[in-house]
Amino acid sequence: MAKKKLAREYVWLQCTETKDLNYRTSINVKGGIPAKLKEGLQKYCPRLRKHTLHKIKRK
Repeated sequence: MAKKKLAREYVWLQCTETKDLNYRTSINVKGGIPAKLKEGLQKYCPRLRKHTLHKIKRK
């Protein structure tokens, strides 16, 4: 039986200031990555204790 390729993929969100991998999320890669995710998301960074820009990092 052939293995089916999944439409979702797990990626890490990396803080642009501290380079910490703070969040892990799944994204839909079947239709391409949305422009909003490519630019980055404002997420909370526990080390800096403030919201910073987090970008996608694939391991």
